[in-house]
Amino acid sequence: MQNSTSEVIEPHFAFYDGNNMGLWSILCEDWHSHGKDWTRPGFRAVAIHRFGVWRMTVRSKWLRAPLSVVYRFLFRRVRNGYGIELPYSVKLGRRVIIEHQGAIVVHGDAEIGHDCILRQGVTLGNRRLTHPREAPKLGVGVNVGAGAKLMGMVNIGDQVNIGANAVVVSDLPSHSTAVGIPAKVISTHPETSA
Repeated sequence: MQNSTSEVIEPHFAFYDGNNMGLWSILCEDWHSHGKDWTRPGFRAVAIHRFGVWRMTVRSKWLRAPLSVVYRFLFRRVRNGYGIELPYSVKLGRRVIIEHQGAIVVHGDAEIGHDCILRQGVTLGNRRLTHPREAPKLGVGVNVGAGAKLMGMVNIGDQVNIGANAVVVSDLPSHSTAVGIPAKVISTHPETSA
């Protein structure tokens, strides 16, 4: 991926893997990210995802089995009640915000970096039935607008804004804004230093 000065900018994919922070610490961080409101459907979906990842770190099959039953029950409640499908197999970064409920589908092989925001109607899915494992990879700080569809094995760079109802079928460079069907980069913004 390249910016306007032909300098190569690779997206930074960073995730929570269940080992680098305890479950309680990551849930507290997610709670703060979701406005300290435990009733928000987005927080609940992320919390159940974190629980699903954490239960896979339990070494004993005898202890993991009942936790898996609880996870599947909670996952189905969030999927059916709020319309948010976020399986534990998704690589999910820290401080990810699911802004609204309703029709949010994330492919089990998708990767979502730190500080990303997903809004209602977002789909991160595969593009071809012949390649069911292909899924999008979002870098750090990606802002996905309502109704956007990211299809196939696309790499989305860091700090990208994706407009509402955009259909992304190709890679997007870091620090850009993309809109349309299919999504096209309409502007780039400079990298901001922290």
